[in-house]
Amino acid sequence: MFTIGEFATLGRVSVRMLRHYDTLGLLVPARATSGYRHYAAGQLHDLNRITALKGLGFSLAQVKTILHDDVSPDELRGMLRLRRAELDARIAQDHARLNAVEVRLRMLESEGTMSSDDVVLKTVDAVRVAALTTNVSAYESSVIGPAIQPLYQRLCERLEATGVRPGPGVSYYDGTGEDGQPIRIGAAFRVDVGPDPSFGFEVVDLPTIPTAATLIHRGSLDTVDDSYQVLAAWIADHGHRPLAHSREVTLEFPDDPDQWVTEIQMSVTST
Repeated sequence: MFTIGEFATLGRVSVRMLRHYDTLGLLVPARATSGYRHYAAGQLHDLNRITALKGLGFSLAQVKTILHDDVSPDELRGMLRLRRAELDARIAQDHARLNAVEVRLRMLESEGTMSSDDVVLKTVDAVRVAALTTNVSAYESSVIGPAIQPLYQRLCERLEATGVRPGPGVSYYDGTGEDGQPIRIGAAFRVDVGPDPSFGFEVVDLPTIPTAATLIHRGSLDTVDDSYQVLAAWIADHGHRPLAHSREVTLEFPDDPDQWVTEIQMSVTST
């Protein structure tokens, strides 16, 4: 038998933690007399299992269930798979937050390097596109990116399956998001075919934009918000108002997203 202090040393835990486990009924001393707790050598195995399960992120209540309720190996495997899925989701969320921080830092570092003198006012011709669409709640790139990227992946697969040859990519938007209304976003490629129900995608004719304020964005679309700020400032400073939200036309699309070139096109009118 070991005293609680000796057992804590052997198990590399604190005496306070052992008392807590005793209170929860998780690891009860083999013998307790006159207020003194004594543990058997065999209980080190139980303590090691508790420590291991805690390290995997299980709560003490879950650990107690696993140890005391005769959980079968299949049930334990299921619990571990579920825990793995939870950890994978948390890692993905942390990566997304880390990416958002990185994007914000890059935007701050590049602030002021893009001049509103780069904005060009022009007419944008109508264009026919193959498209898939979905709804989002806001225009921030951190919201649009995760929604539109899977659309492009599915659209590429369906274009390849149908043998339709795509042209440049076009992203387009509809709605303001006011009063909780959804914003419709489209992932599209220019095409020269007519609609066909068998395609698995829409064929849409995007209309002419008589007057568009346009700006070339260089780099990943994760940083496109910075370019939109420049474009918005130019529109306000030159007495224009936006008529509808923008289109984004891919001009260059190499493997490195930092080398992408995209033209932002926003329909405007004079005030």
